[in-house]
Amino acid sequence: MKWPTPPQPGLYCDPVSETDLAPLVLDAAQREGLEPRLFTAVIEQESAFRPCAVSEKGAQGLMQLMPATAEQFGVSDPFDIQQNIGGGAMFLKELLTRYTGDLALALGAYNAGLAKVDQAGGVPANPETANYVREILRKLATPPADPKPPVE
Repeated sequence: MKWPTPPQPGLYCDPVSETDLAPLVLDAAQREGLEPRLFTAVIEQESAFRPCAVSEKGAQGLMQLMPATAEQFGVSDPFDIQQNIGGGAMFLKELLTRYTGDLALALGAYNAGLAKVDQAGGVPANPETANYVREILRKLATPPADPKPPVE
């Protein structure tokens, strides 16, 4: 799904269902060797599953990639769902590698930037980033819903 012109901050579009995103999330997670639930939690926190989301700071798409980050990971259209998830997956993998698997630090850097995490020597104390990290870790700690038993 693409838009003819880039959406503006505050523009609303319908969220994409988790079911529709599942194959793309699974593919990106397998490619990067990460847990699919991590991507779903980040997408939910970043954009509430809205592919046209644009932040006041200029982050774009489902995983809210900043233009420089999108360019770094070969995302030519941040509003293309597959490209956005792929770029976000590569970015998360890079952050987890940089912070030796420390998910809280990687999420803090995803939200606030590497420089702020490095400067703080941990998750920055600003309320937005602290809440962001806490909410995603909470979602990941909740076990996934059991599938419904087959009907006989």
